[in-house]
Amino acid sequence: MKNLIVVVGSLIVAFAFNFFLVPYGILSSGISGMAILIGLITPFDIGLLNLVLNLPLVLLGYFKLGKTITINTLICVVSLSVFLYLLPVVPVTDNILLSTIFGGIIGGIGVGLILKYSGTSGGLDIIAIILSRTSNVSIGLLLTGMNGIIVLISGAAFNWNIALYTLLSIYLTGKMIDTIHTNHIKLTMQIVTSKGELIREDLLKSIYRGITITEGFGGYTQETKHILMMVVTRYETMQIKKIVRTHDQKAFINIFETIEVDGEFAKN
Repeated sequence: MKNLIVVVGSLIVAFAFNFFLVPYGILSSGISGMAILIGLITPFDIGLLNLVLNLPLVLLGYFKLGKTITINTLICVVSLSVFLYLLPVVPVTDNILLSTIFGGIIGGIGVGLILKYSGTSGGLDIIAIILSRTSNVSIGLLLTGMNGIIVLISGAAFNWNIALYTLLSIYLTGKMIDTIHTNHIKLTMQIVTSKGELIREDLLKSIYRGITITEGFGGYTQETKHILMMVVTRYETMQIKKIVRTHDQKAFINIFETIEVDGEFAKN
């Protein structure tokens, strides 16, 4: 199901590119934006460029973010490249401002869905996730900041009107990503289980977060339980639940939002 959503998100992003942004030379964020730029000034296909430029960063994601997110990223990069190749470049509207606004919003919806379901669209998303995991800065804000160079290149290659439209599109994409993904929100997870040691070992292999373990006593079952407490990002909750359910289908998981973290939370 997650892979299907990643593919759908890729289709949404490709739709935003080919029907709103590319017809007017407006760049998107990240490596995809670089692919659009090179594609506009060379005869190379944008879809193929997106695939080639993303491969080195996909390898970085494998070492920093793990196997699961890398597989989803590969699915996204390949499907996005295919959709960019297959979909025609046809403007939906003859108004460049409307194309900028809707291209940025629709593209942000697609990327937000991809990020929400443990994937990235490749490129700077990978770097933004790595930086976000070691700071309290949201992914959308990081992407907006890093894409300043895209705006400068756009202005130098075309004109500064296009550069400003590009900046508006990137800003709207970043805001939409934060609205959907909300990875930067910190959550506290309490896991009540009889398989505490097995879950602890598996979590420490996969999740770069501290774990506090206490013993509890079931009021109904009168069994001794382990209570594992972790402060994590929303991005990590799906992977943690998957690990817990692998060892204990009956584990009780309580998740609630954390207002503030004071201490060594952001670990790579």
